[in-house]
Parts: sequence; C-alpha cells; structure tokens
Amino acid sequence: MKIKLLVVGKTGHKGLQAMILEYQKRLQHYIKFDLEVIPALKSAKNLSIPEQLEKEGEAILARISTTDVMVLLDEQGKQYPSIDFANYLQKFMNAGIRQLVFVVGGPYGFSNPVYMKSQDKISLSAMTFSHQMVRLFFVEQLYRGFTILRNEPYHHQ
Repeated sequence: MKIKLLVVGKTGHKGLQAMILEYQKRLQHYIKFDLEVIPALKSAKNLSIPEQLEKEGEAILARISTTDVMVLLDEQGKQYPSIDFANYLQKFMNAGIRQLVFVVGGPYGFSNPVYMKSQDKISLSAMTFSHQMVRLFFVEQLYRGFTILRNEPYHHQ
C-alpha cells in the first residue's frame, strides 16, 4: 500500500517544513509515502468562498484515481487515539488497498463533491489548527502509527 497526503497550498514556515521532511524520511522505512501539494489558488481574494471551495475541490478530485481510498482530515471527522489510528491503518493494509489518500483542504474546508467522493473523515483534535500545522501533526501520527504496529518503542502508554 502507498499513502499520499494531499494538501492545498505550500508550507511557508521553514521550521515546520523541516520537521515534516524529517517524518517523511522516517516513514520511508515503513511504507511508500508521498506528500503532494496542490498550489494555492491565484487571486483567491477575488473569489467568493463557494468559488474557492469549487476550484480547490476540482483540483483535489483531479488527483484522486478511481482505485484510491480518500480520507478527509476534517474537523467533523472521527477522532482516534494513536493506537486506534494504527489499527485503522492496518485495516486498510489488510484490505489490499493500493493507495490511501489523506486530504488536508484549504482554509474553508472541502466542496460538496469532495465530501461525496470521500470514503471517510477523521479529525486530529476538537481544536482548530492551521493547515500547515495539521500536516506536521498528521505525518507524525502516521509515523507513530507504524511504530505502534511494529511494537517499536517510540509510542509510550
């Protein structure tokens, strides 16, 4: 299985980017992982929120193949403790999924077509984080999940 994290807009903070790259490198020991950035919309200030959602949604869906399983990182999604999230990942690996795609939307979330196409929604917290920080938190949780599945000492409980 391959995991892809699809995000809207680049990470501007160099410290966050360095930490994301560190966890991307660590993840390569466990699974094929790719972080794909959809460029931020040009002239977004001139677009209404529904127009922004529509254009971002089209860009997201253009990067999803018919065999992908798409899971949205969404504030309304289900929250998992780290061990349960590891088991969530294992479920997809056991099912023989070719590519699991997690998606971080833009500042206003996702368009209805993206919600309709997604197979699941998960939330990292009841708190709100910037999409740049969500990227770091998510790749760390992916790494943590795989260390849990391998009974490695990274996760303490």
